[in-house]
Amino acid sequence: MTGHTHQHGQQNGQQHGQQNAHQHGHQHGHDGDFDWDALAVHLEREADLQSPAVTEAAHWLRGLLDGTPVRRVLDVGSGPGVIAGLLADAFPAAEVVAVDRSAALLERARIRSVGRVGTRQADLPGDFGTLGSAELIWSGNAIHHLGDQQAALTALAGTLSPGGLLAVAERGLPARYLPRDLGLGRPGLQARLDAAHEEVFAQMREATPGAVAVVEDWPAMLAGAGLVPSGTRTFLVDRPAPLDAAAREFLHVQLSRRREQLDTQLEADDREGLDALLDREASTGILARPDAFYLTAITVHTARAAADR
Repeated sequence: MTGHTHQHGQQNGQQHGQQNAHQHGHQHGHDGDFDWDALAVHLEREADLQSPAVTEAAHWLRGLLDGTPVRRVLDVGSGPGVIAGLLADAFPAAEVVAVDRSAALLERARIRSVGRVGTRQADLPGDFGTLGSAELIWSGNAIHHLGDQQAALTALAGTLSPGGLLAVAERGLPARYLPRDLGLGRPGLQARLDAAHEEVFAQMREATPGAVAVVEDWPAMLAGAGLVPSGTRTFLVDRPAPLDAAAREFLHVQLSRRREQLDTQLEADDREGLDALLDREASTGILARPDAFYLTAITVHTARAAADR
């Protein structure tokens, strides 16, 4: 997850139980009452929104690997496997394996891929060493859920075949989908939601077991993992208004989660504005607004293993 949106901060009070699995080594909880089907649908909608950009990124990765036979591809922190399917399209001769902690999400990946993608349940980062080698490893918005991000990158680097490529999609631009002035409360609600969410994300990182502070210079971190940085690119996701019903439902769930996550951080008028956006019957709600859009950017950092190691 790419992919995947990433909905950081949901573990506030639930410790990773409902984190974005698009991405996705995501530390899913084991609460039997958790609605995995609802999460999977939400993650699939997000990945589908972003699929043109991820497809473009996959073709860029294929160009970087030109001349290197790609026999095996890992999507680490795959969630329901949407991005793994896109990687299978870009590398049709390769075995593509979706790797995630959640058996429920991997089952969705199996159903969705119709046999095109294999699955591997793994408890990350502990099982990094058991995944087997690959010429390409993709990890979208998964590393930041692990306490020691540098150690995680180093472990993934050790899984690469000689000359293989590690692609890490982390910290692009937060999604924007609301006009500055909604006609509900003070203008700038989206910016305030983003600022509050950054605070919750920082709290999540601090509370992650084994958290190690690091300057998140991803190319430098990849170099620190013993790889040779091979380029960073950002891919735009631009879905202008009016959005289709599936995209609107995705935004409704996204805003509902923001309402729950950020309740204590928001002023009363912003909570009221969110409630109005979540009203399924109101013309001002996100499900009916003609001005709702979806704009974000996915940044992919890459590095290669030495060909002679």
